[in-house]
Amino acid sequence: MKGTSIRPSEERFYVASQWQLFRWKLARHRLAMASMILLGIFYLAALCAEFVAPYDPNEFDKDLVLAPILRPRLIDDSGKLHLRPFVYRLEKSVNENWQIIYHEDRSVRYPIRLFVHGDPYMLWGLIPGNLHLFGTDEGVFSPLGRDRGGRDLFSRIVFSSRVSLTIGLLGVTLSLLIGIILGGISGYYGGRLDLLIQRLIEALQSIPTIPLWMGLRAALPYHWSITATYFAIVVILSLVGWTGMARVVRGKFLALRSEDFVVAARIAGARDGAVIFGHLLPSFISHIIASVTLAVPGMILAETALSFIGLGMQAPAMSWGVLLQEAQSIETLAKAPWILTPAIFVVVSILGFNFLGDGLRDAADPYGNL
Repeated sequence: MKGTSIRPSEERFYVASQWQLFRWKLARHRLAMASMILLGIFYLAALCAEFVAPYDPNEFDKDLVLAPILRPRLIDDSGKLHLRPFVYRLEKSVNENWQIIYHEDRSVRYPIRLFVHGDPYMLWGLIPGNLHLFGTDEGVFSPLGRDRGGRDLFSRIVFSSRVSLTIGLLGVTLSLLIGIILGGISGYYGGRLDLLIQRLIEALQSIPTIPLWMGLRAALPYHWSITATYFAIVVILSLVGWTGMARVVRGKFLALRSEDFVVAARIAGARDGAVIFGHLLPSFISHIIASVTLAVPGMILAETALSFIGLGMQAPAMSWGVLLQEAQSIETLAKAPWILTPAIFVVVSILGFNFLGDGLRDAADPYGNL
């Protein structure tokens, strides 16, 4: 009886490394790859916010208070098709109830262009410039409308993403370090250290999250700078969020510490640090990556919630939670529903991280359904 032949297309899976299998399976997860591209665009926009944002996010304009969204057009009122998108001139008037009303002046068009010169800025605080990704040479183009201060909402969202997106990564990085250290000690050594660390984790998890945040935030001096407050909030979120990672690392260490490769490393005279960081952690690093990706949305939501209720970042700092504070006013929300637009970016980024985390989690088991 002839043996089963292996096709060349399948043979590569049997000779590939763990990381090659990880990459191949991740590439087959379309939602994860789309989410990775989307999140990459978000972080690139945050990195180059001065260039991407068409206006200065802190520039007040009393003539554009709660100005509505200007929709780009390709066809004018006469039915003529324009190859370059444009917006009409925005006019303001007051009705009989002394309410401000905006309307489009269809007689004046402003073409939307790429790479236009506008408000000056310092890119990353180092490089002066005034070139913006898009905009109009004249008039106003606010793709997401204006807020109560007449500030461009799209520009503020782009700048706010620097805080809301990076605070998740920094917070998870600190949580990862704390979780790996304490979880590794707990799972590798066991005994009294394991008992003490597990009781500490249970004590932290039993404390209601919001009161704990309130207490830690209240301990911060109100005269601190925006930067100091930002890093303090990152530390607060990390102190609250490391327990889950520690449990994951402990469980993996308990399952792997008696494996042959760990025992062989000990017999060979390897120190505990070499065994932990050279053998144990690399054996499930893909699971850690997936867990970290799934933990970032929690950090983003935590910062947004804290800022929204006034316990996180405060104006003049900008984050998605700070921008959503204006949505607390029912009157403002009724007049300008586009004030809720930052919530859409929160939802999209959370979904992106969740889909990416699902793809990473599936890729962490590279031999499943190859």
